[in-house]
Amino acid sequence: MHLSGALLVLTFLVPPEWMLDAYGAAPADDPTADVPPVMILLGALFGCVTFHVVVQIPSGLLGSWLGRGGVLVSYAVAVAVAGVLTLVFLWGVVGVADVAELTSLWLDYMARGALALAGYVGLASALRPRPARPIPGVEG
Repeated sequence: MHLSGALLVLTFLVPPEWMLDAYGAAPADDPTADVPPVMILLGALFGCVTFHVVVQIPSGLLGSWLGRGGVLVSYAVAVAVAGVLTLVFLWGVVGVADVAELTSLWLDYMARGALALAGYVGLASALRPRPARPIPGVEG
């Protein structure tokens, strides 16, 4: 799970639209700005940690547990669960009521979360023990 959290933080090297808008509204040299830039960065980091704990960990675990049919099934289950949990989190917990803003935030978080979950599911499937196949011509 730490891999998906680290990958999620790395996706913020490409800042989301809301972060760029906040930077434009709060220049670093303006003492009268409502939100200082350091608070914007802390808000993004807090959003990453919250998204990781509330969405990524449960969806990654459910994807690994329910998707035993293969890597693609596991990833599809993880992304489907993450999509539902992200929608519930943004609409129900954060309280985003505007449909356009909700859609924009959901798409942003899902794109970042899908990349991070791909890393987790890939690593989890690589570490999963495989049943031994018999060697042709050798009886055991």
